[in-house]
Amino acid sequence: ADAGRLGLGLGTEAGSEAGSASAHGVLQAAGLLFFAFAGYARITTLGEEVRDPARTIPRAVPLALGLVLAVYACVAVAVLSVLGAGELGRSAAPLADAVRAAGASWLVPVVRVGAAAAALGALLALILGISRTTLAMARDGHLPRALAAVHPRFRVPHRAELAVGAVVAVLAAVADVRGAIGFSSFGVLAYYAIANVSAWTVGSVGSPRVRIRAAVGLAGCVVLAFALPVPSVVTGAAVLLLGAALYAARRR
Repeated sequence: ADAGRLGLGLGTEAGSEAGSASAHGVLQAAGLLFFAFAGYARITTLGEEVRDPARTIPRAVPLALGLVLAVYACVAVAVLSVLGAGELGRSAAPLADAVRAAGASWLVPVVRVGAAAAALGALLALILGISRTTLAMARDGHLPRALAAVHPRFRVPHRAELAVGAVVAVLAAVADVRGAIGFSSFGVLAYYAIANVSAWTVGSVGSPRVRIRAAVGLAGCVVLAFALPVPSVVTGAAVLLLGAALYAARRR
């Protein structure tokens, strides 16, 4: 669903350097691309709300990731074949520009409506996953306890959902969403790195292959995170350090 944002003209910081290919540019683009793949991991936050989570979630994650990858690949091939790499890198609304260049300008409004619908789907997935994380943090006392409430009838964390929705609405209204993409990618790579460190710990009592995969994953996350634009790295690192400092102060 995040692919729909492209149709609304929400370009990335890597687009301004589309004309010059380099190893750093490829790594930076790969890091920014994590913004578009972040949603599949939120499936794992629904363990309390699905039937047979031990069976359902391990199947849902690769299925969702595979479907999204297939859609992204089809969109990328289609747009590249119409616009070419250079023009695509300079485009602020590549999907709309692609149908216009293909001689189907009448489809531009359709593309924009589809992009808006896809962005709405991404927003709903964001609220769904982050609200469950907020619920868990509130239960552990890292956020106000009031956010740990579960609706007596619908069995969903309604207060956490409303709080996350309000924060997202404010950020969308006052922040530059394009600039937030790099920061979001840094955050995603940071918690994926933590997940790999955790997998390393699990691997110490299991198969050595788990530790090998965890080590490769951790190295990849670190490389891609620090290949992102400098402002994104600095802002993301500052937020993480601030959070760590607050956590340490609360524990004391």
